[in-house]
Amino acid sequence: MLYERDRLYDILNEIKGAIGFSCSYQAEDIALLHLLKDHDNIEIFTLETLKHFHQSETFHNEIERFFNVKIIKYYPDQSEVKELETELGDYGMRESLEKRRLCCDIRKVRPLERALKNKSAWITGLRAAQSITRANLQLVEYDEKYRLLKINPIFDWSEKELYDYIAQNDLPLHPLYAEGFKSIGCEPCTRAVAEGEDIRSGRWWWENPEHKECGLHIKG
Repeated sequence: MLYERDRLYDILNEIKGAIGFSCSYQAEDIALLHLLKDHDNIEIFTLETLKHFHQSETFHNEIERFFNVKIIKYYPDQSEVKELETELGDYGMRESLEKRRLCCDIRKVRPLERALKNKSAWITGLRAAQSITRANLQLVEYDEKYRLLKINPIFDWSEKELYDYIAQNDLPLHPLYAEGFKSIGCEPCTRAVAEGEDIRSGRWWWENPEHKECGLHIKG
């Protein structure tokens, strides 16, 4: 899709300062890695929560080789994780929204704050069609929490357009997609979805749809 690449590069070429792209191994991120392959000086990073599926680690290595890139891992604070695991055990984050958000905060939000420090812009693979919490997504937004531009290059892509792009360019997919997963996160909080279910229904499936964000993309 030349239009998407052109509009993305037009935006990136106007940005003064460092740019980060958060990659979480989703199909959207793979499409973006391909769109960005001719643009230099972007830090590609992932948030290593220490709760990922083992397949995610293998896929991390695969896409580094496939795209010839280095994906930097940002880890949570070890002492905070130890305290968290003492409090929650393996599945305590399912007991309440507050406990789940605490887990996400320590494992994802705080590492993201470090990843975005001194960045001028943040590229994401968010799409408006993914969930009700993302319905008002725009191509370019100002993120007041992190005080930078947030660029969502494929915000208006449908699921069909996404997978058509991946197929047309023969791009790799996380192996869990073949097992019925549509959105991939931490192992305790992600499951496969049935045919016809919402693509985000496998994430925090015990919660109401309006709560299904980890805290990375909550405005303000």
